[in-house]
Amino acid sequence: MQELDTLQTTLDRLRRGEVGAQAFCAQARDHEALLQALPPAYRQVLDDLLDRLESSALFSGESCSFSQDGMLDNLQLWITKARAKLPAQ
Repeated sequence: MQELDTLQTTLDRLRRGEVGAQAFCAQARDHEALLQALPPAYRQVLDDLLDRLESSALFSGESCSFSQDGMLDNLQLWITKARAKLPAQ
């Protein structure tokens, strides 16, 4: 699904510092067709991850309660699992 490819590209850009967490989260929430194609639990997990990513962006660097790198790793895992869940194109 093209929306998943776009989300992957934007996550890669976020890791390189080319886009901010807020922009990534807004784009991720905008992929309605992707979210509709997945089981409802995927939306809930993604919303939780995005909320945590937005919260972590409020801190500079790593804090004791948030790790942006950890959030990005979890988002990558979500994308990987979503890709496996979607029917082959």
